[in-house]
Amino acid sequence: MAPRKTSPRLSRFRTHSIEQAHALFAPYVNFAPRAKGRIRLFSPAKTFWLFLWQVLSGNISCSETLQSALAWLCLSGDAKASPNTAAYCKARGRLRKKEIEKLRDNVAGNLESRAPGDPLFPGRRVRIVDGTGLSMPDTRANQKRFPQSKKQKRGCGFPIMRLVAIFSLATGAIVRTAFGSLAVHERTLFHQLWNEFTTGDIVVADRGFCGYADFWVLLQRGVDCLMRNHHRRSSGQKILRRLGKGDCLVTWFKTKFRPKWMGHEEWLKMPGEMTVRQIDVTVEIEGFRTKNIVLVTTLLDRRLFPKANFAELYRRRWWAELFLRDIKTSMGMDVLKCKSPEMVIKELTMYLIAYNLIRTIMIEAAETHGGDPLGISFKRTTDALRQWSPLIHAARSERKKCEHLTQALLYYISRLKVPNRPNRTEPRAIKRRKKNYQLLNKPRCEFKEISHRNKYRAGLS
Repeated sequence: MAPRKTSPRLSRFRTHSIEQAHALFAPYVNFAPRAKGRIRLFSPAKTFWLFLWQVLSGNISCSETLQSALAWLCLSGDAKASPNTAAYCKARGRLRKKEIEKLRDNVAGNLESRAPGDPLFPGRRVRIVDGTGLSMPDTRANQKRFPQSKKQKRGCGFPIMRLVAIFSLATGAIVRTAFGSLAVHERTLFHQLWNEFTTGDIVVADRGFCGYADFWVLLQRGVDCLMRNHHRRSSGQKILRRLGKGDCLVTWFKTKFRPKWMGHEEWLKMPGEMTVRQIDVTVEIEGFRTKNIVLVTTLLDRRLFPKANFAELYRRRWWAELFLRDIKTSMGMDVLKCKSPEMVIKELTMYLIAYNLIRTIMIEAAETHGGDPLGISFKRTTDALRQWSPLIHAARSERKKCEHLTQALLYYISRLKVPNRPNRTEPRAIKRRKKNYQLLNKPRCEFKEISHRNKYRAGLS
């Protein structure tokens, strides 16, 4: 069978956005979709790279992404493409979900293979689990799949996706995620991720994930846990043996009620009591109120695992909040833009790929020029990649010059270190005041705007 001929128009379609993304991440991405169907202006490979660059650019609109492609298509000598975004949007919809999810897993796996060991727990991988929420456009399809909060009036809220992610403490990579509607509890999503843990892993999470059955099931898989003790666990336990000050072995007793997620046979097999280690940590920071935290873990040997290591490890659990801030605030994933659930899931997958690719470059910069990859600023690295990519793209025809620019980029990224500011407090408050608009408390078709909105004042409740 004769090879398929490529249209001259398609061969000249080398957009700046596609080439920039390809120049930066081609060594780490092997995206080779199956060629099927007729030749299109937006082939699956070109659509993938354009979609990836759209996400890396702060989730800009499809119109702006297309205009970038058209500008460089015109520069190459062909200006016959339509400015309508329909073709690009349909091309994104044709991307196969399984193919980009497989690529997501490959990028995360390659990043994990380069992870350095943990100094506190040699030979063990530390996984941090945390949950968050994502907003999206208020369309009927999105509302049906990810309904808004029941506390909000109809037409006044936005669809919300609940997301639980597993992070690698060594690299900051997102290993795997599980998502659902707002009605699905974070612990339910956490159960969907248990197959991602392997023997020897240490799971670190807050008290929302702490439970008797969860500890027992993970322990049967060879996975240890370190979590903050649930605030409602005031009974159903007794001290077995004291190991030191604020350090003791505690017996947990099985409750009388079977969890809904656990089968009846598995419930009967679960023993009536379990031994865990309870550690009392006192946080004393000058200028702050002293705080007592109770941690529980299945790592019982005090010689192999000293008490101080657990206090430091749980303090590093806060890195998960910083990782979520990087992908939600710095990259713009806080509010997704696609208008159908299928595309929302693809958009989320592209964000995960882009996030892990940035982390991969940070790891390479740290390995090449020394330093801690988690000590490099994620936001400034993203800014550097956006600004250096045009030069690397322009020098792609000269191999030595391209390699020189790439090595220089890695050097400067390794210098983008986050200042060490221990015990710094960052209250969740905003300084810039919002505009004095009314609150939308009815659907837009029923809402009536008051006159003289500048004199609007909220009524007494």
